[in-house]
Amino acid sequence: MGRVRVFLALTVAALACAGAATYARPAAATSGWHEVTIQASDATPLACAYIIPNASLPAGGFPGVILFHGLGDSHTAMEPYGSALAQLGFAALACDARGTGASGGKFGLDGPRDVQDAQDLFTWFAGQPDVSDTQIGALGLSLGGGEVWNAAAAGVPFKAIVPAITWTDLGQALNPNGVPKTGELAAFDQAVPLSRWDPSLTPLQDLFDYDVNAVVDSIEAARSSRPKLHSLTVPTLLLQGRHDFLFDLDQAVGAYKLLAGPKRLYLGDLGHAPAKNPAAEQPTYFTEVVGWFEHYLAGGPNVVGGGVELAHDPWDGKTNVYKGLPATRRLSVNLPGTKQLAGMGTVTRRVRPTGGPFETFGDGSLSIRYSNHRPDSKQIRATISVKGNKTPVTFGAARVANAAGVIRIPLSNQAVLLPRGKRLVVTVGMTTADGVYAPINGTAVAIKIGRITLNLSLLKRAVSK
Repeated sequence: MGRVRVFLALTVAALACAGAATYARPAAATSGWHEVTIQASDATPLACAYIIPNASLPAGGFPGVILFHGLGDSHTAMEPYGSALAQLGFAALACDARGTGASGGKFGLDGPRDVQDAQDLFTWFAGQPDVSDTQIGALGLSLGGGEVWNAAAAGVPFKAIVPAITWTDLGQALNPNGVPKTGELAAFDQAVPLSRWDPSLTPLQDLFDYDVNAVVDSIEAARSSRPKLHSLTVPTLLLQGRHDFLFDLDQAVGAYKLLAGPKRLYLGDLGHAPAKNPAAEQPTYFTEVVGWFEHYLAGGPNVVGGGVELAHDPWDGKTNVYKGLPATRRLSVNLPGTKQLAGMGTVTRRVRPTGGPFETFGDGSLSIRYSNHRPDSKQIRATISVKGNKTPVTFGAARVANAAGVIRIPLSNQAVLLPRGKRLVVTVGMTTADGVYAPINGTAVAIKIGRITLNLSLLKRAVSK
C-alpha cells in the first residue's frame, strides 16, 4: 500500500482558503498537541495525540474529528490536518494504528479488531470534557480511509466522515479479476514488518503465489465495507484519485452509488502512484473537507453540497461539478493480427482513434482471441498507454485456463486524458510497464494472440486539456 503521497504540510494559503469557505466562525488559537496513551478495550496501548481549540467552550463541547493515517505513516502525519481543523474550532484526535508506530498489538489491516479500536477511540474522545459527546466525525487516508469506512459500516456513530484514497472492496483492489497485483502488494511488507502482522493475515502471503483461495477471500471480505453501504446514512465526502493504480475510481464510485445519506464525491490528482498530488490542488479539496465538517458537525451552512466533482488533469485550478456521475460513452476498436508469444514476450497493437480529445472514465475491457495456449502459463496481462507517455492509462489481467478461446480482461477504472491525434498502444503478454504486476520468475508464456478488441468508457465531453 506504500506511503500515501499526499502532501501533509498545509500552508497558510490552504488555511485561508478553507476559512473563506466556511461560515463566520472566528479563528481559534490552539492549546497544542497533547501526547496520550489510550487503552483499547482489550488493554492494548494505542499511541495518540489530541488537540483542543484554545477558545471559549461552546455549549456541548467542541465538535471533534478523529484522524486515521495511511500505511507506513503514524499519527504525526495527521497532525497538520488536526492543527488546521483546530484553528477553525474543531478538536482532533490522531493515533498510531494497532501494530504500527508506537502502538501495541498486531497489525490487522482494518479488520474487526481495528474497527473495535475505532469505537474505543470514539468513546474516549467523546468522554473528554471539552469535546462534544455526539458531534464527532472522522477523516482517514488510504489505510485510515478503510478504517473509517469499516467503522462507520459497523455502527461507530460518526456524524460525518471523509474516507480518502482508499478501498471499499479489498479483494477488487488487491486481486482484481482473480489476479493479484503483486507489485503493489510488495509494499505491504515494506511498510509493516511481518513480525507485527496479526497471524490471522498470514494466508494473504498466498497472493504472492497467485493463489486467491477461499481463506484469502474471507480475509478480504471481512475488511470490505461495500456490502453494507446501501444502508449507511452518515454524511460522506469521498476523496479519490483519478489516476491511482492501487485504489482505482471504482472503489469510490461503487460506494457513491450505494450510499443512502448525504454524499459528495471529489475526484482529483491525489492518491497513490501514478498520482502527481500537486500542492496547488490541496486547498481545493481541503476546503471541501472543512466545509463538510462545518456543516454536519458544527451546524454551519451547506457550502459544499452533493454530486460529483471532477478536477482537471493536469491541475489548472478548475473542476467540473455534476449532479451525479458524469455521462459516458463507449469507444470500441478492433485490432487485428496474429502473433505467437513465447518466454516473457509481448504483443503490441496501435490505433489512432478519430476525433478527440477523449477522457477515460468508467470500466473498460480488452477482448482477446487466443489459441495454442500452454497450460502452465496461467495468466495474461495488458496495459493501455498513449504513445510517447511512459505512464500507462490503465491496465488489467486475467487467468487463462483453456487451450483456445476468447478472454476478457477488465481494465482498471482510471480518468486520463487521451490527446487528439495520439496513438493508443495496447500491450499484451506476461510483463507490464506499470509496476502493478511483478514479473513471474521461471514462468514463460506460450500463447498465440489473435484479434484484440479494445473497449473504453469515455466522458461524453473531455474536461482536461
